[in-house]
Amino acid sequence: MAQYALRRIFLGFLTAILVSIIVFVILRIAPGDVVDIILGGEDAFYSPETEELLREQLGLNRPLPVQYLDFMGDFFTLNWGESLVDSKEIWPQIKEKLPVTLELAGLTVFFAVFFGIPVGVLMALQQDSKLDYFLRIMSLGGLSIPSFWSGTIIILVGTMYFNWSPRLEYVSFFDDPMGNFVMFFWPAACNGWVSQATKARMMRSTMLEVLRQDYIRTAHAKGLRYAVVVYRHAMKNALLPVVTIIGITVALTIGGSVIMETVFMLPGMGSFMVYSLTRWDYPVVQTLVLFFSSWIVITNLLIDMSYGWLDPRVRYDS
Repeated sequence: MAQYALRRIFLGFLTAILVSIIVFVILRIAPGDVVDIILGGEDAFYSPETEELLREQLGLNRPLPVQYLDFMGDFFTLNWGESLVDSKEIWPQIKEKLPVTLELAGLTVFFAVFFGIPVGVLMALQQDSKLDYFLRIMSLGGLSIPSFWSGTIIILVGTMYFNWSPRLEYVSFFDDPMGNFVMFFWPAACNGWVSQATKARMMRSTMLEVLRQDYIRTAHAKGLRYAVVVYRHAMKNALLPVVTIIGITVALTIGGSVIMETVFMLPGMGSFMVYSLTRWDYPVVQTLVLFFSSWIVITNLLIDMSYGWLDPRVRYDS
């Protein structure tokens, strides 16, 4: 198992490096220049000497490989530097916005798991019934409707018919628990609605497969209660493939927070990335992307390690 973990860590490290290189190159070749933004925009008047002096101060006149190696060295030594535009340190800004993104991700995963797994089990136990068809149609709707579209519709309907709109000012859970919950409920519900559909359909499929196994019939023949057979013997064995989907949800919810935080104006890391992209703030965007990719790599590693605990038949030796 140790060799397997080391191999996965090494591959994850290579993945993060590759992502950082791709993002670094894209930011440099894409239209736009942070120097123009700092000096007042593309229509501002300034001398070439002023532009060159600013590039030298920001370190943008150095060769690109040197800039990349400096950035990676600073990242892995936790010296994440400053924003090019406002000279604010990056880490304090991330530390301030990370709880917002984590709260949104946590509520999203809660919605997805709390509704997705029970709905999937119910669909399997009521196979081909009216309830099964209804829940399958609802889950198909969750897969078909993008979260940003449902979020936009909620805001439009709330504004037009219920005199409601998202709060413009972030409120902490410790300052106003109910206000904080209301602020995060709808974005988490939109994300969770999409995520639970995947888990429900996966859980239904794996549950149906497990219910047809011989050991399930044996458990029934022994006289075990129906609930015991479903929960202890069928559901636990059907969960293994779903765990992968749950882990992917945890990883992608953090990285995919960009859309919902922007739609509902949440001051998290996703909206922070959008804001930094509009200003071509290279260090901030690169740091956030590498942070997100590292999170996804670590989450996937933990998912793989959990297989052995959920299913003793899984071995890592090979």
